[in-house]
Amino acid sequence: MLELFEALLYSTLDAAPALVFAAVGATFSERSGVVNVGVEGMMRAGAFAAAVAALVMPTPLGVLCGMVAGTGVAAIHAVLCIRGRADQVVSGIALNLVMLALGTFLLEALFTPSGSTSIAQLSRWTLPGFDKVPLLRALHNHSALTYLAMVLPFVAHAAVYRTPWGLRLRAVGEKPAAVAVMGVSVAQLRYTGVLISGALAGLGGAVLSTATLDRFEHHMPSGLGFMAVAAMIFGRWTPLGAAGAAAFFAFGNALRIGLTSSLPEISHYLPQGVLLALPYVLTLVVLAWQGKGASSAPAALGVPYNSERR
Repeated sequence: MLELFEALLYSTLDAAPALVFAAVGATFSERSGVVNVGVEGMMRAGAFAAAVAALVMPTPLGVLCGMVAGTGVAAIHAVLCIRGRADQVVSGIALNLVMLALGTFLLEALFTPSGSTSIAQLSRWTLPGFDKVPLLRALHNHSALTYLAMVLPFVAHAAVYRTPWGLRLRAVGEKPAAVAVMGVSVAQLRYTGVLISGALAGLGGAVLSTATLDRFEHHMPSGLGFMAVAAMIFGRWTPLGAAGAAAFFAFGNALRIGLTSSLPEISHYLPQGVLLALPYVLTLVVLAWQGKGASSAPAALGVPYNSERR
């Protein structure tokens, strides 16, 4: 039983970073008042850019390229929503569709329809002594991004709730007119929030193609961007809450893998499609349950700011 729990914990730690980075990133955008349902497209851009860049440079630099790609997609979203005052949900959905089509086109043009050329995966860290301690063995032999995903939510939470910049960011999402009266640029803060969101979503996508796998595949990120947005909502728009919900969804994916490997006979009772849908079913259940509680969404979320109407 202990071995099974360790295996589930190990699989959860392997699956969680992509979701954690994307969910925490989404909190920055939405705390600033800009809805970001384009996380899926930003993750796809990050996954593709990281895999392609890692073919010609060290994989860690490829991960940075993935972050840059995610930031670039986020910049488009920011310009459309903040400068152009476009509908933020429509803009995010449009970016998802564009990145889906663009990623598929580039994949077929440069590689094969199924996936890119294999790259050197990020190296896995060994923690001396951990491999001999029950339960702690699950923390052993992960990429650096897994350990970063354990630390980042606490840093992000401190930045949002314990710094003057974080106070302004949250204020822009609640009462932007009041922030503008103080001489603070609403647009600048919102741009910053959206760009941080894109960088972290790109990092989440890069995890998939450089750490989870060793290539970009045509289905990446397979709905993880939408799950990240759901995790952010379940986490009540806080970095720590979003990370905790992301870990819960990752556990659902690990449970699916664990059930398939530990109980192969389960396929005789449950179709493979049911097991594959398990993480997404958990997402729907969580969102349905969340809808019954009080919302913690920023008051000005999704409302374009017009300085001429103050």
